Amino acid sequence: MTVRRVEVSGTVPYAVEAGPGLLADGERLARHVRGRHVLLVSDGNVAPLYADGVEAALLAARPQLQMARIVLPPGEQEKTLSRFGEVIDALAGLGATRDATVLALGGGVVGDLAGFAAACWMRGVDIVQLPTTLLAMVDSSVGGKTAVDLPAGKNLVGAFHPPRAVIADTATLRTLPDRELRAGLAEVVKYGAIMDADFLGWLEAHAERLLARDNAALAEAIVHSCACKAAVVARDPLEHGERALLNFGHTFGHAIETEQGYAGAGGGLNHGEAVAVGMVLAARLSARLGMAPDADADRLQRLLERLGLPVSLPHGLDGGALLARMRLDKKASGSGIRLVLWDRAGAARLVGDVSDEAILTVLS
Repeated sequence: MTVRRVEVSGTVPYAVEAGPGLLADGERLARHVRGRHVLLVSDGNVAPLYADGVEAALLAARPQLQMARIVLPPGEQEKTLSRFGEVIDALAGLGATRDATVLALGGGVVGDLAGFAAACWMRGVDIVQLPTTLLAMVDSSVGGKTAVDLPAGKNLVGAFHPPRAVIADTATLRTLPDRELRAGLAEVVKYGAIMDADFLGWLEAHAERLLARDNAALAEAIVHSCACKAAVVARDPLEHGERALLNFGHTFGHAIETEQGYAGAGGGLNHGEAVAVGMVLAARLSARLGMAPDADADRLQRLLERLGLPVSLPHGLDGGALLARMRLDKKASGSGIRLVLWDRAGAARLVGDVSDEAILTVLS
């Protein structure tokens, strides 16, 4: 078994490990559990596939552990304060002490919600991220951003709480629906778009292998994406500057998700799909503002289309309503909407006070 490893430095260093079969490696899991209390948080899609195996492997390595499990309904619409309260209640029912560990087994929703609960229980206990979607492996599980959504907007209540470890079992991607695989590839493309034009070229050359779930291609994409994010997070752990570049396409994307009521499972776009549209909008806006060539936006759009992702706004969304959502986004400031735009493929920057008129032009 080949395990790839990426170190995330900073005030709370940790490692991202990726490879097949890691969820069955009880000794590896136990290495990151300090105390005797463990709460496994998962959802109704993932728990039936992997929760029993994770618990059995961990208890085989550490029989004295006291474990509990909470299984939440799947979907972005469940990432709420109410579900957060249920996880907190589960920690209370377990009698979790300050050295307890929360295991987040699932996609980004589970990781964000469980991580926020871990950040808040007794002012912070350990969280170990066990991502089972490509999107979570390359994005939400790394970096320590945890949150829940409000009706007013996405991720508006949360905390920075770095994980003790990220263990990405690439074998779980075999059971991932095609739509979720494509959604994760949107975030993979983002890293090439904002900081590594050569990686963007690699993705163009290997698009079909990635869609076919080629193990070597997926492992390379995951490790390279995590290395890109780890480098940025280490330099800017609390998103005071450079880390904001990781939000390329997200201000548009979050507005789409919020306006659709987080209805990815009910006909709306899911997170990765919304980010794909958002990246194209950001690239088109960059061209309209004279920052970047139209040809780079065309290139980005072609790659996303090859990966089976949407590249234009869903029918029926109102530009003015989306603009209002963008004003509430965490990346807005008192002087106006801040957006991550680019000068060319592989070179993004944060642009402040972008005019409503320019934004509405690309939204129309």
